Amino acid sequence: MTTQPGTRSSSSSPRPDRPGLPAVLREWGRIGCIGFGGPPTHIALLRELCVERRRWVGARDFEDAVAACNLLPGPASTQLAIYCAWRVGGRPAAIAGGAAFIVPGLVLILALAVLFLCTGNSARSQMAEALAEQLGGGGVRAFSAGSDPKPLHPDAVRVMHGYGIDLRGRRSKHLAEFALERFDSVVTLCDRVREVCPEFPGDPEAIHWSIPDPSRAAEPDAFERTASELAARIPYLFDLIEEAT
Repeated sequence: MTTQPGTRSSSSSPRPDRPGLPAVLREWGRIGCIGFGGPPTHIALLRELCVERRRWVGARDFEDAVAACNLLPGPASTQLAIYCAWRVGGRPAAIAGGAAFIVPGLVLILALAVLFLCTGNSARSQMAEALAEQLGGGGVRAFSAGSDPKPLHPDAVRVMHGYGIDLRGRRSKHLAEFALERFDSVVTLCDRVREVCPEFPGDPEAIHWSIPDPSRAAEPDAFERTASELAARIPYLFDLIEEAT
């Protein structure tokens, strides 16, 4: 990694156009906001931006930087984000890009974390997760899982579409996936999952809502009623968590 910032790399001939600080803040902040997938996802996004799309960094230099960052203490993706920003704009860009990359993660750490559980993670808990994300306005990290996961119910997708939420592509998850995660609150949505709900680190607030499974109801508007009840309860849940913390 001997190439100086702002110069061309012989490995893939990056283009001479370089971003200003506003562009660095925007692009590095966008990547920092994507927490799912962790460092491998961040590294892939940095490669797509800096090497493949904008060609600010040569491919060989980028791979050398990845190898070097994996040997350094701390998250490799953070080290790489700072390096790439330095390459495209020197020290000011490194400072701006590093901050823009790190701050979203800090905000997520400070946000309320809620886990919704039901038996199948196919309807109730999926809708609760999506509504909490929407109603939380970025101040809430919501998750969902089930004790016996089933495929996402198409009526849950349909009803959430009416709330402006797209559930397509979401998968059902077993509650064991979150066994080591910390939450401010764990909300059980049915009696069956309440009986098998494990203890989570940090002693989160345990809340139980006994909400009937809409997939077993005879009423044609069962999913609509479930979504409406969840949308009414969730704001009160936020208030309860904030008072407890």
